[in-house]
Amino acid sequence: MKFKRLMVVAICLALLATAIGCGKTANQAKDTTEKSAEIKGSITAVGSTALQPLVEQAANQFMSKNPGAQITVQGGGSGTGLTQVSSGAAQIGNSDIFAEEKEGIDAGALTDTKVAVVGFAAVANPDVGVDNLTKQQLIDIFTGKITNWKEVGGKDQKIVVVNRAKGSGTRATFKKYALDNNEETKGLEEDSSGTVKKIIKETPGAISYLALSYVDDSMKALKIDGVEPTKENITSGKYNIWSYEHMYTKGKPEGAVKAFLDYMLSDEVQTTLVPKLGYIPVKDMKVTREAK
Repeated sequence: MKFKRLMVVAICLALLATAIGCGKTANQAKDTTEKSAEIKGSITAVGSTALQPLVEQAANQFMSKNPGAQITVQGGGSGTGLTQVSSGAAQIGNSDIFAEEKEGIDAGALTDTKVAVVGFAAVANPDVGVDNLTKQQLIDIFTGKITNWKEVGGKDQKIVVVNRAKGSGTRATFKKYALDNNEETKGLEEDSSGTVKKIIKETPGAISYLALSYVDDSMKALKIDGVEPTKENITSGKYNIWSYEHMYTKGKPEGAVKAFLDYMLSDEVQTTLVPKLGYIPVKDMKVTREAK
């Protein structure tokens, strides 16, 4: 009887050891699979400074989840992004404009991933004494016909126009939708949104334009014809100074580049990071735009 009990115990222990061993084997297999699926590679994303804050933060989150991936994010403007990705100097070209709108770019060779929508606001130094302009007044300011804030109900103060550089997608969008493609007056020209923000804050009488992701209490975001640059007004089509934020690749994205672009479209980025940084998910738009 005692012998039988010992045999039962021995069998049970053997079965338990086998089960543990199987569990270990399964876990080891799982670990091996996960390691084989690890995302590795270096990515350079260049271009739009309007999109840069979103791509930088998303890249940091992506790299923390995928230590084998290295992503470098640079500005330079949409034109630079499209040129760099077309030449193969960068894996991703960030742009506020469609590739078809940039002269000298073979848009057919590029793949477009739209990751967000961004609104642009005319912004002024907070002490100019104005919070609303008609569209015609805005055009007259940026074309040099109106040169003093008192002409539009503000202070007796010279207007200092600050433009983005010629290759800027922000400039192209603002010129097209806010200025009806009228040629801007010569003034200050800056390469980055961050520099424009600093100038607006520190320069009396200054006016420029910025992506809403850069707008804060250090400046006055101007209403145009009484319409505020808000998400609600942009998604409904009431406020039309906005653009898609594109991340272009040469050909179809593969490997680490595809994984990163998939992450840009994931719920983690689209429902949390995109609105947090002042962008709008593409799916929220009730109006659409084409390249031409």
